[in-house]
Amino acid sequence: MKKDTHPKNYRLVVFEDLNDNNRILTRSTVASEETTKWEDGKEYPLIKVHISSSSHPFYTGQEKLVDIEGRVDKFKARREAAQKAKEAKAKKAKDTKSKKTETIEEKPTAQKIG
Repeated sequence: MKKDTHPKNYRLVVFEDLNDNNRILTRSTVASEETTKWEDGKEYPLIKVHISSSSHPFYTGQEKLVDIEGRVDKFKARREAAQKAKEAKAKKAKDTKSKKTETIEEKPTAQKIG
């Protein structure tokens, strides 16, 4: 086996789920500037996570939408803007086409002699 492939700075860290405020004390190498007091009265580094096993649908059996950063709203806004742009483009093309047909004058046709 290769030497020195695993980190040596494992320590106790508190992970806090932002959805349900569940907290887990475990060992990790993740760096953190925040600390929190645990049930035993000691201070530990605090890592905040958006989803953990306590709120993930796979583990809870409940499917729920967790949209922390507004991704769904941003997607809906982009879709609505694209639809409006598409409709405006189609209307502009229709107006341009109707204006062209109104301005075209009929050219006199050549007559056959003889």
